[in-house]
Amino acid sequence: MNSGEFVSETYLRNLPFETDQGIAERAALGLIVLASDQTIEYEFRRIAGLPGVGIYESRIYNAAEVTPETLRALEREIAQGAKLILPGVPVDVMVFGCNSGTMILGEETVYRHIRAARPDVACTSPVTGMIAAFQCLNVSRIAVLTPYSDTVNMMVADYIRKRNVEVVAFGSFNEQNDHKVARTSLPSVRQAVLKLGRIESVEAVLVCCTSLRLVDEIGRIEKELGKPVTSSNHAMGWHALRLAGIHDTMPQFGRLFEISL
Repeated sequence: MNSGEFVSETYLRNLPFETDQGIAERAALGLIVLASDQTIEYEFRRIAGLPGVGIYESRIYNAAEVTPETLRALEREIAQGAKLILPGVPVDVMVFGCNSGTMILGEETVYRHIRAARPDVACTSPVTGMIAAFQCLNVSRIAVLTPYSDTVNMMVADYIRKRNVEVVAFGSFNEQNDHKVARTSLPSVRQAVLKLGRIESVEAVLVCCTSLRLVDEIGRIEKELGKPVTSSNHAMGWHALRLAGIHDTMPQFGRLFEISL
């Protein structure tokens, strides 16, 4: 066989074909993920992985230790993370998948960097999603569960309060290493959510970290608790879908997924 010849005797070039709207027939969602995160992609796909919804991800570098300094360092990575998601192809919503990083940098700063690569795109994050969720659920007095240290927890509580949501109870696993946080057992999270949620003055519970698992249990926890429950990944996924015009109801994921914006 001479160089450049095909193995097959028959080579049909330029076969006719048609195109359709592809995987993202209904919406294309871009998700920027921290390099250390082991949970967000699974939970986001559980929520947003609907027929006709395409999910496209990139990862950006971050230190595994969650401190104010390592969170501020994320700023220089955001635009490049957005740039790597489907260059030249339309995306309906861009999602920045970091809760504490969004809080310490500010939503406006995060979205400015995303729009440097994706002008005018709709944006969300765990923070934006959770505030929108509380408004739609009509709750203003919440309990917050995090894995963070005291320094980061103070920042989280202050950020939420500035958005007219009162933090009446707070619980933390007090663990800075993101790799270890991702291995926190679901029963541990469930037990902590129920303990915080049973405080009489609490109207809803927020699990505030994209590395903590909860999505698969939210519906069952809500039935036991009798109050709304959400998490960083849960609220973010809901908000991304709603911004993209996807209003499917999914009661298995709790009360939030029965309402629109």
